Amino acid sequence: MNRSDPPARGEESQARAEVPAPDAPPPREAPYARLTPDRMLDALESAGLRGDGRFLALNSYENRVFQVSLEDGRTVVAKFYRPGRWSDAQILEEHAFVAELAAREIPVVAPLALEAAGSTLAAFDGYRFAVYPRRGGRAPELDDPDTLERIGRFVGRIHAVGAVAPFAERPALDVDSFGIEPRDWLLAHDAVPADLLPAWRSIVDQALVAVRAAFERAGDLQRLKLHGDCHAGNVLWTDDGPHFVDFDDARNGPAIQDLWMLLSGDRESMTRQLGDVLAGYEDFAELDRRELQLIEPLRTLRLIHYCAWIARRWDDPAFPAAFPWFGTQRYWQDRVLELREQVAAMQEPALVAG
Repeated sequence: MNRSDPPARGEESQARAEVPAPDAPPPREAPYARLTPDRMLDALESAGLRGDGRFLALNSYENRVFQVSLEDGRTVVAKFYRPGRWSDAQILEEHAFVAELAAREIPVVAPLALEAAGSTLAAFDGYRFAVYPRRGGRAPELDDPDTLERIGRFVGRIHAVGAVAPFAERPALDVDSFGIEPRDWLLAHDAVPADLLPAWRSIVDQALVAVRAAFERAGDLQRLKLHGDCHAGNVLWTDDGPHFVDFDDARNGPAIQDLWMLLSGDRESMTRQLGDVLAGYEDFAELDRRELQLIEPLRTLRLIHYCAWIARRWDDPAFPAAFPWFGTQRYWQDRVLELREQVAAMQEPALVAG
């Protein structure tokens, strides 16, 4: 993908699109349009936390996240949830899972109990939010075998807790929710340029057939509580080792979902990395080897879901600013090629781990 690609529509057509037809419904308000600095600070004060006026917006698209300095000298991280994405019950179920992990001395960042709200989740003027202690760190060196083994050890501990009982409120990661539904949404909303639509539709359908066949071959696998988005950006490294942040995408699913995003490179490299991760992971949890055949199918689902995720969020000004190439001819040409590569990858034997 090319971040310098021009927008798909010219300036003239953009100008026309900004003027709604007389009978058109009014444009939807951007989800965070009312979340001004004053309203954010008022929200924190309503939960018993008085900011001193200093705050820093952190890198987050799905939610709005700020580092906030408090009058009592503490620095915290405030997370304002995207309206309508999760129910209160789903958010609190995630909070409870992370709190359970923290109680077992697994290095996660759990939300603070907000005394004024009587919960880890508070609400103010239509926005729900949680507050976390600030924890720093750097990206882990995933080419280092010792680093991968240590990360794998903690993922194994997370899964040992997550295997006790699945989430009751949060959804599952499966072919329908991460593949079929996003594909259908993109088609229904004309997200793919018309001249590339036949090629994209053909290859995405081929990819989903291969994904479903892989899940059927794997059989009836255990679905456990997952981090759900366990990539390097959500694993922060310090001199004491890793800690895991941002369980916002926590779902029920196969254990390999929290492992495959730690792998990269060619087949030989990924085989070695998998062995390093499992050397730590299987100290605490056993991986069903049938799940190894889901690595490329899960990667394929993530790619399809990601396209729809950006398209669904286009009314949020942060998304056109962050993804200006989305919707261009080049973008969708690259997606067609990407899915062709995934179809080929899913035809190869699964990775083999010792």
